[in-house]
Amino acid sequence: MTKKAENSGITLNKSEVALVKGMLKRGDRQHDIAAWFGVNGGRIADIATEKKHKEIIAKTTDLPPKGPYLAGKDADAAIIALEAVKETISLALGLIAERRKKYSQF
Repeated sequence: MTKKAENSGITLNKSEVALVKGMLKRGDRQHDIAAWFGVNGGRIADIATEKKHKEIIAKTTDLPPKGPYLAGKDADAAIIALEAVKETISLALGLIAERRKKYSQF
């Protein structure tokens, strides 16, 4: 017997549902919309078919960029790369501070 996965606890508020509707109207794929918000695709399907949130009007301005979006593994790789950049910048700032201190003594 398989165990059902724990609920993520992520829910869409009214303003997010308006964005979902706007993204659907724009022609975004339901899969991409679900990925943007971090929800199950079924939640987007419920909105697309008006099974849920029928009363909420689609937002047509200030929509998120059109997908596809980074996969989790790609986002993780980007975070690792940014951490390396952060360390390099920190080291460079330390060297600059040392040189300023050294040359300000004259």
